[in-house]
Amino acid sequence: MTGRILPAGEVRDSEPWASGSKTAAATLLLAPNPSAWTLDGTNTWLLSSPGSGQTIVVDPGPADLAHLELIVAHALAVDSPVTAIVLTHGHADHSAGARQLAGMTGADVRAVDPEHRLGSEGLVGGEVLTAGSLEVRVVATPGHTSDSVCLLVESEGSLLTGDTVLGRGTSVVAWPDGELGPYRESLRQLRELAGENGVYRILPGHGPLLPNPGQVLDGYLEHRRSRLDEVRRVVSRGITD
Repeated sequence: MTGRILPAGEVRDSEPWASGSKTAAATLLLAPNPSAWTLDGTNTWLLSSPGSGQTIVVDPGPADLAHLELIVAHALAVDSPVTAIVLTHGHADHSAGARQLAGMTGADVRAVDPEHRLGSEGLVGGEVLTAGSLEVRVVATPGHTSDSVCLLVESEGSLLTGDTVLGRGTSVVAWPDGELGPYRESLRQLRELAGENGVYRILPGHGPLLPNPGQVLDGYLEHRRSRLDEVRRVVSRGITD
C-alpha cells in the first residue's frame, strides 16, 4: 500500500482497485491485507462532505499502524478530523484496528456487538449518523454475521455493504455466526432498498465499486436460491458422500 490517492470519480472496471476518492462523499483507503479471503484488501471508507469538519470512518481494517496513520492524515488534510468509527461487523479484517484508531483520534467506535464498541452508543437499524450535513442511514443486515449492518448515503445513492455484498464473487455465510435465512432476507431488503431509494452504487467491504445494485443483488439472490436447490436435490437422493 503506497498511500497514493487517485483523483475523484467513478472507478472503471478496467482500472486497478486502489485508494482514492470514489464518490463526492466517499474516499477509499485500501488496507494492506490482500488475501484469497479479503481480495485486494479491506476497503476502509472515509465519509464526509466538503466543509463538514467531520469524518466517519467505516471499517478501519487491521491493526496496521501505517494504514491507521494514513486514515488520520487524510481526514486532517481535508480539515475533517475523524469523529466516529463505524464497524459493518466484527470480523478482524474490518475491526482489529478500531480501538487503536480510537486512541489516535478520540472517536468512539460504533458497532452492533457490544464487544466491539468503544463508548456508550451502539448501532441500530434505521438510525441516522451524521458528519456535518452528510447523513448516513444504518440498515440492519444480519446473515454474514449476526452483527452485520450496511450504510446508506441517500444524498448520493451509495450503499456501503461490508461483507454482505462483495465487489467480486459472493460472500461466505459460515457457521457458527452466519445464518442463511437471515442473510437471504437481508439481501431481499437491500434489493427493495435499491429499487425504492435511488441507490446507484454499492461500496463493498472488499473489491471494487459496483455500479448496478439491483442487478448485483438479483444475482446474489439467484446464487443462493440455486445453491439451496442443489442441496435439496442431493438430500432427496439420499447421497451422503
